[in-house]
Amino acid sequence: MAPHLDVPSPAGSFTANFDRISFEAAASSDAGTGYLAPSEPLSSPSSFFESDSVAEDFHITRPLLPGTYVPTVCFFNGTEDIDTDAIARHAVRLAEAGVTGLATQGSNGEAVHLTHGERQLVTYTTRKALNAAGFSHIPIVVGCGAQSTRETIEYCREAWKAGGDYALVLPPSYYAPLFAPSSKTIEEYFIEVANASPIPLIIYNFPGAVNGMDMTSDVIIKLSQHPKIVGVKLTCGNTGKLNRVAAATRKKSKGYDADKPEFLVLAGSADFTIQSLIAGAHGILAGLANISPKACIKTIDLYKAGKYTEAQKMQEIVSRGDWIAIQGGVVGVKEGLQAWMGYGGYARSPLPKPTAEQTKSWKEGFRELVLLEKSL
Repeated sequence: MAPHLDVPSPAGSFTANFDRISFEAAASSDAGTGYLAPSEPLSSPSSFFESDSVAEDFHITRPLLPGTYVPTVCFFNGTEDIDTDAIARHAVRLAEAGVTGLATQGSNGEAVHLTHGERQLVTYTTRKALNAAGFSHIPIVVGCGAQSTRETIEYCREAWKAGGDYALVLPPSYYAPLFAPSSKTIEEYFIEVANASPIPLIIYNFPGAVNGMDMTSDVIIKLSQHPKIVGVKLTCGNTGKLNRVAAATRKKSKGYDADKPEFLVLAGSADFTIQSLIAGAHGILAGLANISPKACIKTIDLYKAGKYTEAQKMQEIVSRGDWIAIQGGVVGVKEGLQAWMGYGGYARSPLPKPTAEQTKSWKEGFRELVLLEKSL
């Protein structure tokens, strides 16, 4: 549904079947880390998910299709505890808008602020809400990157248990000066994680989040040949790199199907959607879609329909809105949601609360975009 100033976030469409469950961390024998378990005793992590009323849809096949993917924000209550109700409602609002997939534990989801158990709770809440609202077909991509290969694999295993379908993985970077030359360490990292992960991987190239490390098209193309590495998100904004990756992986496909590509190439920001489509991208995985999912979808649809002038005009509005989101980061995106849709709240400490001046500025900055969203 389109956001309206006088209408609260969606309610009642799924909450009747959405059970509020108390979670606690418990030791996992196979992963060596915590998993989410209800407060009553259970024999294993898998027994919890299998016993759930929608468990039959937790591990069905959900292919990665071209379109708009949203890295969802994580909501907290006044004491900075996870707000599962807001997470569920937001996921359903995006699904009702027509997005192709959701991503949890990304930078917009404040993954770096969450414990292992909280990460699972967010993904589980998202999966259960989608299923209960009739969107069990929508895939969930889960951010699983960590500094060690071992912990990254643990995140992938936990993501699968919580209902995730794909793992979005950043390259490690803390000890980058000690890595082997010619990207050998990075290649071995992705291959080892892919071999051990129960879910396929999507490479996440975001230099700003990994101390400037920028994976080359050669490395990405090489890794794309691994059967369990199925896509890339390019937040670097390099459309030349995107074009090389898209072209090479298309040529290497056994029988390329534009509607069901073997290797999905996604732009990491909404402000270069059309440019990315021209370069061969299959869609976007963009934080701005938290605020304007329909505008992001419509921009792609107009381009694919050959309505280039209309697509360009919409892209201009989306780009201006995305610049506000880029400047404010997750703090600004949440403030935009709060100002225009009545929910959002604050980011977890140590991220600051917006000032009164920032609140006013960001609200006005998103106005044009929100009005467009309401018109669709």
